[in-house]
Amino acid sequence: MKKILLAAAAVLAMSTAAMAERYVMITHTQGTDPFWPVVEKGGRDAAKAVGAELEYNFDASGDMAGMAKLIEAATATQPDGIIVSLPDAAALGPAIKSAVASGVPVVTINSGLESSKELGALMHVGQPEKLAGTSAGDRAKSEGVKKGLCLNQEAFNTALVDRCQGYFDGLGQDLNMIDVSNDVAQIKTRTAAALQADPSIDGVMAAGPHVCAAAADAIAEVGADGIHLSCFDLSPEVMKLIDGGKVAYTIDQQQRLQGYMPVIVLHLYNTNAGMLPGASIPSGPGFVDKSNAASVASQAGVNR
Repeated sequence: MKKILLAAAAVLAMSTAAMAERYVMITHTQGTDPFWPVVEKGGRDAAKAVGAELEYNFDASGDMAGMAKLIEAATATQPDGIIVSLPDAAALGPAIKSAVASGVPVVTINSGLESSKELGALMHVGQPEKLAGTSAGDRAKSEGVKKGLCLNQEAFNTALVDRCQGYFDGLGQDLNMIDVSNDVAQIKTRTAAALQADPSIDGVMAAGPHVCAAAADAIAEVGADGIHLSCFDLSPEVMKLIDGGKVAYTIDQQQRLQGYMPVIVLHLYNTNAGMLPGASIPSGPGFVDKSNAASVASQAGVNR
């Protein structure tokens, strides 16, 4: 009898494992960007909480065709849901529409809020990027910036363009954006060159945390210590720069939420007859500066 019971328990365990929800998360890059490991951690923590499996994939090159292929490959396995960042709706849209048409629910994250619904995604979890940029520009203007420069590390990413455009809308100036790439050495070199070419620039917005750290080095290198430097997202390096007075503020989009919430949303959708929040979930923006940096510093690079 004991053997029969043990065998039955083993079969039940195998059956339960086979029925576990499986989700695939696909983002547009990771590599040198400290942002995405926090998103991945959020997704894995949520999957563990609901007893689901999470597969995480990214295209290290940032190539949109490569990312579209990852979405297509995930769709072919018919997971219980796909979570995908959306930096280029034109390039990724067909793959996302195909996933939806095949019956796979999709939640978009991070970038692509404006295009999410039209592609058939259930909802979006992320920061309204234009609003975030405008908020940053408004503050920069109030803090004395007369002429700005925005550093964009992913020229293909519409969300980063929105950040930069919003920054200049807030400043009341025409867009002045350069492509600095995701390579830290190139970021430093291109930033320094831009500042040397136009000494009237007194405000720099970095669209990512590693960009911010490299920009701070470039500013020091060219001897332009009076430049107002601000950035997006948190990292240990950015927190040190804020503490040292070299960065005025950074925009916190709480990227853990961008990994965690989609898994929870898909779990509720799949197990509660299509249950969904009534709207997309904005994960930001919020300001981190000297007034509150100490309270979130330990979260940088871990949960934010």
